[in-house]
Amino acid sequence: MSIGILISYIFLGLSLAAPIGPVNSARLDKGIKNGFWHAWIVGAGSMVADALFMLMVYFGMVQFLGIPIVQIFLWLFGGFILIYSGTESILGVNKVNLTYTRKKDSLSKCFLTGFIMSVTSPLSILFWLGIYGSILAKTAQTNGTSQLLIYSCMIFIGLTLWDIFVAGLTTGFRKFLNDESLKAISIISGISLLGFGLYFGYQGLKALFG
Repeated sequence: MSIGILISYIFLGLSLAAPIGPVNSARLDKGIKNGFWHAWIVGAGSMVADALFMLMVYFGMVQFLGIPIVQIFLWLFGGFILIYSGTESILGVNKVNLTYTRKKDSLSKCFLTGFIMSVTSPLSILFWLGIYGSILAKTAQTNGTSQLLIYSCMIFIGLTLWDIFVAGLTTGFRKFLNDESLKAISIISGISLLGFGLYFGYQGLKALFG
């Protein structure tokens, strides 16, 4: 197992977490208003929802990943979702902004905010089915099913690192946090998602016509 491959899965987790959507906006908002732990706990709630979706996909699909047509579908569907998410992140950059208020929220409320925003999102299950399903298909195809759990953990580490980064950004680096820096993060993460999406789509088409 290559260190480079493990790092690439961590980077994928970072890329999946980085687009400035509802959850990241909530993290930033809570952190700016209330501090590090409030921002972190919003992300923790979101990650609990993500973990539930990942477990559902993992246990529901792992036995089908050796079937070529399933692998092709997951490659293409994952590529589509990634390209769509990356494009949306880039095109929606002008909608990114910070709002400042002084209301103090409880940690439990912040956790529920992150969890509910993720678990009730209509796109969440499609997002994880497409992207995480594609990753499972790729890993099963190249390394067998024995490494699936390790690579899944690397993705989750990436999600966790992003949560800590955002929480720290809202406290120790507040003076650098403005609308322009958020737009830059959104564009960079969007380009990264587009790159992964094109790669997934290429692998799916290669498997389909090769």
